[in-house]
Amino acid sequence: MKKTFKYFTIPEICLWAAMMCAVVTVFCIFPEKNYISLVSALICVTGLAFISKGYIVGQAICVVFSVFYGIVSFYLRYYGEMITYLGMTAPMAILTLIIWIKNRFGKTAVVSINRTTKKHFIILFAATVPVTVAFYFILRALGNANLIISTISVATSFFAAGFIFLRSPFYGLAYAANDAVLIVLWSLAAADNLSYLTMVVNFCACFIYDIYGFFSWRLIKNRQSAPPNTEVKE
Repeated sequence: MKKTFKYFTIPEICLWAAMMCAVVTVFCIFPEKNYISLVSALICVTGLAFISKGYIVGQAICVVFSVFYGIVSFYLRYYGEMITYLGMTAPMAILTLIIWIKNRFGKTAVVSINRTTKKHFIILFAATVPVTVAFYFILRALGNANLIISTISVATSFFAAGFIFLRSPFYGLAYAANDAVLIVLWSLAAADNLSYLTMVVNFCACFIYDIYGFFSWRLIKNRQSAPPNTEVKE
């Protein structure tokens, strides 16, 4: 762990610390407590910190987050979130972890960033449409809370998961879109129970990290693509 953290810059460590403090502070302020939400949020922020730097361990942490998030969603009757994360995101995260391990950059602990083509966009979009339609009817049958927003969350989550599987920098923008949807979704939950405000802060932190991850991965890709002994400006 000490060896890993030395590859983070001081601003990056400060960003992670600030996000963690924000989550814990909100949790402590309000009397309603949901400890699973707190643990889920802390795991998520830490995982994204590593993923934004391309560290493979970050993907492993996201597998754990998917399980905790699925539990939180179940208790609130956000069945779309539960099914998406336990039935889709978690399995895809495990598969992505395997792909990342097989596609390390040299002997480092960092994934090799891939080039995204128009074909990738077309395939992901074509796959997202039927998945979204199917989930809409499934969630409606289950009586999912906030059906439309949950359905949009499924679509953006599936699209983003595809990009991270492809090792594309665009995962950051896709997940940022998903974060924006989830901020709205959990804000509605927090309006009834302030203990869920922790999840709102969590996804605000995720939004920041995913935007940062997009630019960070582009820089990493430039460094990985540069000839040996070539200095890449950041």
